[in-house]
Amino acid sequence: MDQRDHWERVYSEGRKPSWYRPHLDYSVQLIESAGLDKSAPMIDVGGGDSTLVDDLLDRGYSDLTVLDISSAAIERARARLGRRAGKVKWMNTDITSAKLLPSHYAYWHDRAVFHFLVDAESRERYVSAVRRSLKPGGHIVVATFGPAGPEKCSGLDVVRYSPDQLHAEFGGSFRKISSRTEQHVTPWGTEQQFIYCYCRMP
Repeated sequence: MDQRDHWERVYSEGRKPSWYRPHLDYSVQLIESAGLDKSAPMIDVGGGDSTLVDDLLDRGYSDLTVLDISSAAIERARARLGRRAGKVKWMNTDITSAKLLPSHYAYWHDRAVFHFLVDAESRERYVSAVRRSLKPGGHIVVATFGPAGPEKCSGLDVVRYSPDQLHAEFGGSFRKISSRTEQHVTPWGTEQQFIYCYCRMP
């Protein structure tokens, strides 16, 4: 089963994935602290069923793109948003092969996609997509499982990172601003260690 088929099955079953939380409060805090204009283009990678887009719409952000490999995840989000779904750009594609506008996004957000890229080639394609599509000076936040996080998730192997290891995947052209460790509580009450790495493009 390839990645797309796997995630279609996961979301079609109607279950919340382990990394789900009702509101991504820290992600919202980071976005607001960036001081961007509310019309700045932002992309949420792997954001299919996340409520981050809801919270950003509530705060007046108006140029939002949600990308997810699963059409079922996107449809769930669109149904949840109702008429507001028309205010969002939806991309049903794999981020490692996505056709993104060059130097377009002011803010890139990814919570729980990068750690599923277990081979170096996929990670290189991901980083290349960031380099191409972020504006000069653009912001990027990537959150993955930390060193004490799970070794597998949703039936797939993952790669765990410290903040320095995650930053190293992107290279020296990304200036590290901050990092944070978070103990995420899953929908069924267990804990997962996440790390957030916040960087800027030159």
